[in-house]
Amino acid sequence: MEQYQLDALDVQILKMIAGNARVPFLEVARVCNVSGAAIHQRIQKLMSQGVIKGSEYVLNPEKVGYETCAYVGLFLRNPEQFDEVVQELEKIPEVVECHFTTGSYDMFLKIYARNNHHLLSIIHDKLQPLGLSRSETIISFHEAIKRQFPILPND
Repeated sequence: MEQYQLDALDVQILKMIAGNARVPFLEVARVCNVSGAAIHQRIQKLMSQGVIKGSEYVLNPEKVGYETCAYVGLFLRNPEQFDEVVQELEKIPEVVECHFTTGSYDMFLKIYARNNHHLLSIIHDKLQPLGLSRSETIISFHEAIKRQFPILPND
């Protein structure tokens, strides 16, 4: 994948909007000492280049009833079925991330469940039928750090 070359203005803009996606373009323009139109054009360019994938509201899972966060490593009986398994995982709304990984697991998932009983039913009723040889689950007690990756200038 081709890497986009960030300049100093890109870095400054990305740092501001990564910290607060709702910051007004005019405030970004004021801090960056350029026009609002220039910020708008630059953000549109960053979006069209795929540097910015979108913006979103971040929900607090616990506040809406999802008390259990778990990471599940999957071992597939037939690793050639990655695509089919991913298609089925996309149908499970509690699965919020799916990664192909190196190491022991074929896939690694992040799941939010209402409680441990709900998590058990997701694993037993929704994941096991996907053709798993087994799975390993790690429950997160508390998310201590969550942040964007660092925005650094290209060397």
